[in-house]
Amino acid sequence: MNEPTEDEHNYSTKPYRTPDGAPTDIAMFTITSEEKPGAKKALPIRQLKVMLIRRRKWPFEGKWALPGGFTRPTETVQQCAERELLEETGVANVHLEYFQVYSSPGRDPRGWMISHAFVALVQEQALEGRQTSEEASEVRLVPVEEALAMELAFDHRDILGDALARIRQLMMTTTIAKAFLPELFTISELYQVIQTVVPTFEEKNFIRKVTSTQSRQGILEEARGEDGSPLLSNRYSQRPAQLYRFTDYAPELSIYG
Repeated sequence: MNEPTEDEHNYSTKPYRTPDGAPTDIAMFTITSEEKPGAKKALPIRQLKVMLIRRRKWPFEGKWALPGGFTRPTETVQQCAERELLEETGVANVHLEYFQVYSSPGRDPRGWMISHAFVALVQEQALEGRQTSEEASEVRLVPVEEALAMELAFDHRDILGDALARIRQLMMTTTIAKAFLPELFTISELYQVIQTVVPTFEEKNFIRKVTSTQSRQGILEEARGEDGSPLLSNRYSQRPAQLYRFTDYAPELSIYG
């Protein structure tokens, strides 16, 4: 005997097991700057760091973890990530994007939890007022390599490693460097930011290529004053250097040409 076709009148969720929760986890990166001791007119020492929270409650009480929390029935996972980021760190209005889902059985001792992971990129100044929440006893910026060597809660070490690989890919294929730079910057500052995220990056002719190569035209523009004169900076160099800004242009890249 054929079973009746499911429709809006007889559909039931009983045959299907649903997850116990849909948390979001956020790998939030920033680049800190520290002046070189005794050096004058030199680029600062820059370091890529990730924000971690020390968990206040079970499970993994006292362990360091990525910020995050459970999605409410009235919000999307994107909205959850934005809310949790604000609640746990005091940070809002930053570059935040979804990058992967984590669903390994047993990843969370509280039950079947499918976590949606986000990556956030913020400037150091935006984190000056960071604060803790009920879920966290402490918030800290930790150098990425140090964080990867820590025993993080849940599967957050895996998430962090994947997030780092993601932003390194984006750094070489998009204009996300702007998330770590002021509106106006020198080419040397841009180069240093790229190397801070992707330590293996090296391009001896970077200035020429980034400002004149046809495939990159339109990404940057020279900053000029109201009278049209070039805006220069000697903050990190003895000789004034041209200031640049990113445009809104986002080139489409292809592996074929």
